[in-house]
Amino acid sequence: MPYYRRAGELPRKRHSRFPQPGGGLYAEELMGEEGFSSASALLYHRHSPSAIVAAEEVAGDDDCMQPNRPLLPRHFRTHQVGAGGDLVTSRQLLVGNDDLRAHYAVAGAPSPLYRNAVGDEVVFVEEGSAVIESVFGTLELRQGDYAVVPMSTTHRYVPHSATVRALVLEARGHVHPPRRYLSDEGQFLEHAPYSERDLRAPTEPLLVEEEGVDVLVRHRNGLTRYVYAHHPFDVVGWDGCLYPYALSIHDFEPIVKRFHAPPPVHQTFEGPNFVVCSFCPRPFDFDPDAVPVPYHHANVDSDEVLFYVGGDFMSRRGAGIERGSMTLHPAGFVHGPQPGSAEAAIGAAGTDEVAVMVDTFRPLRIAAAARAAEDAGYAWTWSRRST
Repeated sequence: MPYYRRAGELPRKRHSRFPQPGGGLYAEELMGEEGFSSASALLYHRHSPSAIVAAEEVAGDDDCMQPNRPLLPRHFRTHQVGAGGDLVTSRQLLVGNDDLRAHYAVAGAPSPLYRNAVGDEVVFVEEGSAVIESVFGTLELRQGDYAVVPMSTTHRYVPHSATVRALVLEARGHVHPPRRYLSDEGQFLEHAPYSERDLRAPTEPLLVEEEGVDVLVRHRNGLTRYVYAHHPFDVVGWDGCLYPYALSIHDFEPIVKRFHAPPPVHQTFEGPNFVVCSFCPRPFDFDPDAVPVPYHHANVDSDEVLFYVGGDFMSRRGAGIERGSMTLHPAGFVHGPQPGSAEAAIGAAGTDEVAVMVDTFRPLRIAAAARAAEDAGYAWTWSRRST
């Protein structure tokens, strides 16, 4: 993260003696990225964070993803993906590659304690509300929120609403604000579409006293379930620049030009070989001769995934796109507005669409849950032919 936060009780100096009231010292945990040469946080536990009493292998979630063959644009109706469960164990894998896996989850129950030791996670809340409980404290999530959870953060999700629908991106590495938005010292620059004030993070510790607690850990070789001697939520204080945080898509400030701007103006996060963009309500391009809808384009290096959250998707009218739709436009396919959309947009003042876009720089493979929810006629909608 680009700036420093602190919560709870801390000693005056790092790595100095920090006595517990009942005797002994609090146990330090330095959590750091890239071999402690990047962002880090220092946490103080009541008990040893290494004290496990049991461990067992958990059967892996074999992705069974297949290449996009024949190479076609795809449309998946995520609201047809299986429902129920929690935001960790009930994730349905849709598409992925060696850098990123995109899931859809519908949850109504608390998740188990979970730690992803492979990469950061970005969770976008399409519907409902929940709280992330973690070693850093609690973080409230509402409809339209992104939550960025750093690698190896022990946490769980507790729904506040009967149903939570979420897009879950599992990175193989770290996710950050785009570097072009930040100064050399890490402060958001004036041209950035959001700022430090828009970010929310835990503000105080969450203390739980419990023994014999299970934690599910995703690692590079699969899944392991640890049993800890004490609950991991025993942190009395922490500080640093690494922690879970939330950003509402409704706090993203769109960048507007006289003529249509390409997708990088919507970029919100970057990860290893992928970017995340936010499409938000905004005035249309304001030159009298501007064509407000996107032009046909071929991003020759990227596969593009677009997850439709709400509003009027004017440029896709007639393609069967609705809330919860996810489209995949692969490199090698030229895509753009549906027939008649450019003409219909002339004179329109703005758009109220809300969508999340993910561009990857390696081809995406398709999982069984996505194929089961696919609109098989989507590829032919530009030619007005259906199958």
